[in-house]
Amino acid sequence: MPPEDLPETIHVTTDEQLRAVSNLTRHRIMAVLRFEPATITQIAERVGLAKGSSSYHVRLLERAGLVKVVRTRKVRGVTERYYAMAAQTIALPDPGEGAPDVLMRHAVADLEASSAQSERHVGMAHLRLTDEQFAELGARLQALADEYRKLSDPTLPDTSLVFALFHPASRAREEGDAK
Repeated sequence: MPPEDLPETIHVTTDEQLRAVSNLTRHRIMAVLRFEPATITQIAERVGLAKGSSSYHVRLLERAGLVKVVRTRKVRGVTERYYAMAAQTIALPDPGEGAPDVLMRHAVADLEASSAQSERHVGMAHLRLTDEQFAELGARLQALADEYRKLSDPTLPDTSLVFALFHPASRAREEGDAK
């Protein structure tokens, strides 16, 4: 199923879905399925898992409604299933104050797991922005990511883009108001 035929977004709302996306292995499986369907064997090879482990994790993702079977075929009397993402994007709930952010944990784990030979561009910028500038920057970053997602070539290796915008100034203002 071409990505444009998928629903735009699945909002993670249930505990089952949250547990499914909170696991680093399942995060990596979803990354494999982001651009093209794959069988359990293909997923296992790409993620570096045993087929049984891949099957277990894919079943959990499927039960949570995050991946689905998009086609099947018979191979030597066995039905081979091809899995794909159930939507183009997955929206996670706000982790809440003091709770760990699942996406950031996975991004850091992927960065740390990447080989020393990997080309990486990691940077951090501290900015002083108004609320309006902050919102505009977030929208522009998302639009840029969406533009490049459309240019993605599934035959190329994955490139991960992670951006985190947070505006601690609003928290500081709230703390100042409370005094």
